[in-house]
Amino acid sequence: MSSSMESPVLNGMIGQSTAMLDVYRLTRQVAASSATVLLLGETGTGKELIARAVHELSPRASGPFIRVNCGALSDSLLESELFGHVKGAFTSAFENRTGRFEAAHGGTIFLDEINSMSYTLQVKLLRVLQEQEFERVGDTKTVRVDVRIVAATNRDLLDEIDAGRFREDLFYRLNVVPIYLPPLRDRTEDIPALVQFFGKKYALANARTQPRISDDAIQMLKGYAWPGNVRELQNYVERATVLCANGDITPELFPPHVRGQAPMRISRAKPGTLEALCSELVTLGLTQAGPDASNTYEFVVSMIERELILQVLRSCQGVQTKAATRLGINRNTLHKKISDFQLESEAR
Repeated sequence: MSSSMESPVLNGMIGQSTAMLDVYRLTRQVAASSATVLLLGETGTGKELIARAVHELSPRASGPFIRVNCGALSDSLLESELFGHVKGAFTSAFENRTGRFEAAHGGTIFLDEINSMSYTLQVKLLRVLQEQEFERVGDTKTVRVDVRIVAATNRDLLDEIDAGRFREDLFYRLNVVPIYLPPLRDRTEDIPALVQFFGKKYALANARTQPRISDDAIQMLKGYAWPGNVRELQNYVERATVLCANGDITPELFPPHVRGQAPMRISRAKPGTLEALCSELVTLGLTQAGPDASNTYEFVVSMIERELILQVLRSCQGVQTKAATRLGINRNTLHKKISDFQLESEAR
């Protein structure tokens, strides 16, 4: 393996796990081409960083890199944002406006959360992919552009197709070269380098000496499921860097749920779910009076917690890492609860 392949030089990406080295290699290979790229992965895994690397390593590097979050705008606003509009196209269109596709001419446009785009706009995007042309909102004049498209999603687009929310023909046009970014829980060997990088960054930002990270803290961080991935780790390292008094980052500087000491986040449950029932019973238990109220409360919560863990384990086919992520708890904590509740037969 060449040294260039081993070096994490892709626009600030950190980590040299096998999974990330594969991402770097594939990114370099596809960057030199003009192929459309589809970035797949959970929120916070670094999809925008890879999109920028595809652009910067490509022959289009001197051109613009334009980012659009398709999930942040309504359908009508997104159409105007992407394709522009002419004066009078709608009530607030007081002047002509250039869209993001025109602004990206000669460069790359990054369409984040592509799964959020409406069916109507998907048709227009498909035409841009096929013909490299479109019309501004309210105009009949065709605009031609030379743009490379990099799209990203944190959803399974095949599931979206089955649900009737995403066009199958658009999926195949986007999915020319898919790049999957692994979640942080699947590359825990990168955590020490990430913690060191973020610790240095936030120490400089706060005029502090770069903190030392204890071995206990690293082991604890490796045991957490990281539902928010690298972005979540970054936030917690910033917190720890600001709070550490003696220059050492220790486990106590991280939130209780990262340390496996917080209860499951039942209060976030949606109405009609088992978690919602759990929340209601907790409230009931807290408002009961009498000498046995405390014991009743603890028993009810314990039984519902067991049932919740059992259902999640079954939905995850017994995979504890996946179950811990869905529950929002530390993997080691889940392992202990499985033992306490005698659910070993479900965790295979």
